Amino acid sequence: MPMTPAETTARLERALRGELSALAVLDRTSRVLLDVVPADIWCGVVLDPSTLLDTGGQHESGFPESSMRRLFEIEHVEQDDVDNLRALARRPGRVSLLSRSTHGRLDDSKYYREILHPLGLSDELRVLLRDGRRTWGLLVLCRDGHTRAFSSADLAVAEAVSVPACAALRRSLLLSGVDAGPLPDAPGWVVLDGDLEVRSMSPTAQHWLDRLQERHAPGRGKAGPYLMRALAVQARGEVAGAGAHVRAPTSAGRWISLRAWPVDQGGEPTTVVSVGPTDPGELTALVLDVYGLSPRARQIAQLVLLGRSTSEIARQLGVSAYTVQDHLKQIFDKVGVRSRRELVAELFFRHYVPQLAHPPLSTDGRLLGGPDG
Repeated sequence: MPMTPAETTARLERALRGELSALAVLDRTSRVLLDVVPADIWCGVVLDPSTLLDTGGQHESGFPESSMRRLFEIEHVEQDDVDNLRALARRPGRVSLLSRSTHGRLDDSKYYREILHPLGLSDELRVLLRDGRRTWGLLVLCRDGHTRAFSSADLAVAEAVSVPACAALRRSLLLSGVDAGPLPDAPGWVVLDGDLEVRSMSPTAQHWLDRLQERHAPGRGKAGPYLMRALAVQARGEVAGAGAHVRAPTSAGRWISLRAWPVDQGGEPTTVVSVGPTDPGELTALVLDVYGLSPRARQIAQLVLLGRSTSEIARQLGVSAYTVQDHLKQIFDKVGVRSRRELVAELFFRHYVPQLAHPPLSTDGRLLGGPDG
């Protein structure tokens, strides 16, 4: 008999135990889900919740390389299709089926006409890995005309697994460890041509890109990571000079930032991408967000990190000291600590929020370990 949503969720929760990388979370979630909800093409993507741009993913069984540029344009630049990621992020549910969103009129969807139909695919199921208003990842499952249609039972299973998968994906972003040996502190650069192929790349950029959590099928030639190409497509669609920006976790537990700007070189569209360590201020906000703190709780946590007392925080925010203490209790519970001292230690030393008074540090605030760790 097919597994129920509850049985599938229980199996997934067992599979997601322990400290896992983002790719491992996507792999294990997809494997469990596909056993119950098969697909002919599937992929999993890690997303930056502030921009909804790709920051990594599992693409070995995903769309062919020839489809990716147009897919990125529809998804990140035009953003006007019925099940566009940004539209889904505004809806209350976690799953969406393209045939249902179009009320059976699939040809009304540009994404179906230009991406799915040419590949012989008949429908697409999207599963948002979301927590409240924040979307941390996306699973995409497609079936062709020879496979049975997705059912209500399939959608119920997908909805159920999205909850533990999202929790595990967020946990995977709270990586621990100490860097050993020297690390490049400056950003590198990449130049992409009009076809989004890598024209040139600095050694530093290659160093960072080699450590992204993104996996592909072999034989991609000069194509760079999907997240970099999606960023370039979005940058070209922005107003002149605006560019685009995304943060991504590496397999070693660091965060890097990619910024893309379109330039015109002799009439040929070109995109320049900088790749380097994430600014400490960005990392602080991201780590606090990963813990699922409310905007007010994040604000109080950041003031605690600056050494503010309860009374100072209360005066600055215009609230009572009792309100600050209530928020601190919630912060302690979510982070898993019991005091301000433990909170600072957890954020600064486990999750690399920079404490510049304690060198030696890399540019993102991580302790540089010597031969003895």
